[in-house]
Amino acid sequence: MRIVIIDDSDLLRKTVGRACKEIKNVEIVGEANNGLAALDVIKVKQPDLIILDIRMPGLNGISVLKKMKEQDIRCKICILTNYPQPQYKEKCLEEGADYFFDKNKDFKLMLRTIDLLANP
Repeated sequence: MRIVIIDDSDLLRKTVGRACKEIKNVEIVGEANNGLAALDVIKVKQPDLIILDIRMPGLNGISVLKKMKEQDIRCKICILTNYPQPQYKEKCLEEGADYFFDKNKDFKLMLRTIDLLANP
């Protein structure tokens, strides 16, 4: 499973990348630190899964979801955010996200989900 990590925090991208590399059949193929760069990386790398933050400079994660839908870019999408409020979750799922995880509480759950996707 090819993964792209999109988050404005260098530390979070490194942490998620290290954790995902421990999962069998997972390869981190790209990263972006803002929504505009995210779309370019997604087009070039064509990942199977994107781990996407909501709050970022340039385009936010919800805008990235909308642009992906407009451009018919298809892959699994995990939202990983510090904004777990129901209105954000509802909007992200409505715009095409497959999963929605709270950075503070759901990190291990996200990794288990990725493991299940990569190793059915």
